[in-house]
Amino acid sequence: MLRLVLCLALLDPSGVAEVPRRNIPAREVLTPQGDRLGYAPVPRPYTGTRRLTGVLVGRDRETGRHITCGGTVVRSRSRSLVLTAAHCLRDHGRVLEQLAFLPGYDRGRPVEGVWPVERTWVPSRWRGRGFGPDLLPYDVGLAGVSAKPRGRLEDLTGRGLRPLPTRRGTPLRGLELLGYPAGKQYPGNRMYRCVGDAVEGKERGPGVLVTRNCHAAAGGSGGPALYEGGVAGVVSSSSPLRDDKGFTVLSRLGSRTFTRMYEQADRIMLRSK
Repeated sequence: MLRLVLCLALLDPSGVAEVPRRNIPAREVLTPQGDRLGYAPVPRPYTGTRRLTGVLVGRDRETGRHITCGGTVVRSRSRSLVLTAAHCLRDHGRVLEQLAFLPGYDRGRPVEGVWPVERTWVPSRWRGRGFGPDLLPYDVGLAGVSAKPRGRLEDLTGRGLRPLPTRRGTPLRGLELLGYPAGKQYPGNRMYRCVGDAVEGKERGPGVLVTRNCHAAAGGSGGPALYEGGVAGVVSSSSPLRDDKGFTVLSRLGSRTFTRMYEQADRIMLRSK
C-alpha cells in the first residue's frame, strides 16, 4: 500500500506557475498525446458523459477572489446535483458566494447554460476549517442547482453519472480524469483529460486514491474521475508543480459520509421548486 506523501498543494488557479520540465516520466503517461503533466485536450464538440462535466465558479466574499473548479452532473432523483470537491464550495472554511455551474463549458461558451447554485453540502469536517492533510478523504462536495423554466439540470444535460462507491484498498485502473486546468500552458476554458491508474494512498479512514500518471494543475480541483461508466471520485489536490515525480490525489465516493450527504442533498432538492 502506498503511503501518501503529505506535501500537497490545493489546486488554486491563483497559485499557478509555469511547469519547467516533464513532471510525469514519458513512460508513465497513459493518455494518447499526453503532455508533461499527462493531460491532453478533449476533442470538440464534447459528447456523451463529457457533456456532463463543466466549470463551477464562485467568489470568496472576504478576499474578493474568484475561484474556478471542475464539477460534473451526478445522477439523482432530484435531477439537480453537481459533484465537486468540498474546497471548491468552502474556501478556508468560508462558504463561497455567487456559485454557478456551467456544464459543457467550451472556450467561454456555457453550452448547457448557467445554473445558479441554490444549496451546498460538504462533510461536517470541512465546516469552519481550512485545508489539512487529514481532510483529504472528505474533500467531496455537492451543489444543488436551481431549476429553469425548461426543466431541471438533468432534463437538459441528460442523465448524470452514477456515483460509484469503492472501498479503501481497491486499486482502479484506467480512470479518466476531466478538468479545466489553468495557467501559462493551459487556457482555463477548455476541457482536458488524463488517463491514470490509481492505488490506495492513505492507510486510515475512508482512504484516498493516488495516480502517478497524472499531475493535475490549478483549476483541476473538483473534476470527476470516471470509471466503468460512473464517477468514482473527484480531483482533490496534487504534489507541487515543481515536483518532477508528480502525482494527483482523488477523494473516493465510498465513505458513509458521502452516502449520507448525497441522500440528504437529493431529498432536499427533490422538494425544491
